[in-house]
Amino acid sequence: MAALSIGVAALCSVLLLLLVGAEWRPLVGVDGDLARTTHRWAVDEPGLTQTARVLTNWVWDPWTMRLLAGAVALLLVFRYAARWTAVWLVVTCAVGTVLQQVLKAAVGRARPVWPNPVDSAHYAAFPSGHAMTATVVCGLLLWLLHRHGVSRAVWVGAVTVAALSVGGVGLTRVWLGVHWATDVLGGWLFGALVVAVAVRAHQRHP
Repeated sequence: MAALSIGVAALCSVLLLLLVGAEWRPLVGVDGDLARTTHRWAVDEPGLTQTARVLTNWVWDPWTMRLLAGAVALLLVFRYAARWTAVWLVVTCAVGTVLQQVLKAAVGRARPVWPNPVDSAHYAAFPSGHAMTATVVCGLLLWLLHRHGVSRAVWVGAVTVAALSVGGVGLTRVWLGVHWATDVLGGWLFGALVVAVAVRAHQRHP
């Protein structure tokens, strides 16, 4: 099952990477249409736009996610004496960050440019670092909860928060006009690939 998950995530990730890198016209067209529509809404709805900025810059910021992972790693060490799992968690998050930066540099995709921007961001666009980091951290933490066993209420709550975080951060990046929709999709796919590979590695550890 883990091997299948890795294969599917890798196939989808590489396919999207190739299409984005080749600037496939149908994909570029869909990205442009979605970006123009959401930017128009963002300009017309300043209240929602401000909420999106708070969520994306504070609640779902990559550093917030990394700090969450770090706090869980400390809990694993000092509460459960699970040192290897703590190291695995931190290293996986670090690998995800490095992979994200390598992909950004390799693809070099420009971000959307607007005459009346509602927010700003730096570096290349693909994949979305916010979306990829949220996917990696939330995916790893959900797997740890599932592995160690929690009550149904806790599990449902955790899945709900994770889904809102991963989906929500992607929507805010497009809403704020700092990413194309496929940047977010790429972040989700590559994040899922990192999680799938990490879970497989953990399962194989003696």
